[in-house]
Amino acid sequence: MFEPYLAYILFLLIGLVLGLIGGGGSILGVPVLVYLLHYPIDTATGYSLFIVGITSLFGAFSVIKKGEISFESLVQFAIPSLITVFCLRKFLIPVLPNVFFTIGSFEAGKQLVVMCLFSVLILASSYRMIRKSKNNPVGDVMWDEFAKTPMRLPFVITLGILVGFITGFIGAGGGFIIVPVLMFFIRVPLKKAIGTSLCIIALNSLIGFTGNFSNITIEWNFLLSISGICIVGVLVGNAISAKVSSQKLKPAFGWFTLIVGIFVIIKELILS
Repeated sequence: MFEPYLAYILFLLIGLVLGLIGGGGSILGVPVLVYLLHYPIDTATGYSLFIVGITSLFGAFSVIKKGEISFESLVQFAIPSLITVFCLRKFLIPVLPNVFFTIGSFEAGKQLVVMCLFSVLILASSYRMIRKSKNNPVGDVMWDEFAKTPMRLPFVITLGILVGFITGFIGAGGGFIIVPVLMFFIRVPLKKAIGTSLCIIALNSLIGFTGNFSNITIEWNFLLSISGICIVGVLVGNAISAKVSSQKLKPAFGWFTLIVGIFVIIKELILS
């Protein structure tokens, strides 16, 4: 009875986190859609793409206005990623079997596979938010040298395809992967990396969502209302971000997402 209201509160939290620390919150969208609102996994990942895309696009307008974006990186990384996510949502997701394999009485269904992969992504994201980053001059020199080699561009394209696969398969933006890639392999400064990442996430998510038009039933009123709630959260987060330390918030939210990731694994592998 209270599940829809809790879902709305959590989507407000997702927008709030995005406004406060620039990312991370959108990774919770799919679990909320699956476990609280009881959408099928294909619909949940598709809806998540739209919500993440609209919310990220809202943030992207701000960084473009400030000039905190690398258009060269956007082209190099986004094009292979966009092609991958669209093809995945349009052609591969609809033909995936409902049951991948069975072992005795155990069935590995589509939801179990997607949500377990999703939990791995959540755990990796939570680890990045919890751990304290340390300066590594030797590592910085190594990535500087790599960025000058002919191998850089093929490697960036490969990573773009990987992010496109993650975005399309589990409906998450993948910002915690995109930002390090832009910084280490293309040598984009942190602020521009975050801004470029927002643009890539918005493009990936919205283009991926268009691949769902013929595959799922779309409830536009619901999607627009949830996206509006997320954007309100972003506005509130932006308004109070100057008064709240993002360095203290990231580990706290990282622990929260860690709990969510563990819950997803338990729910799918033990409680199902």
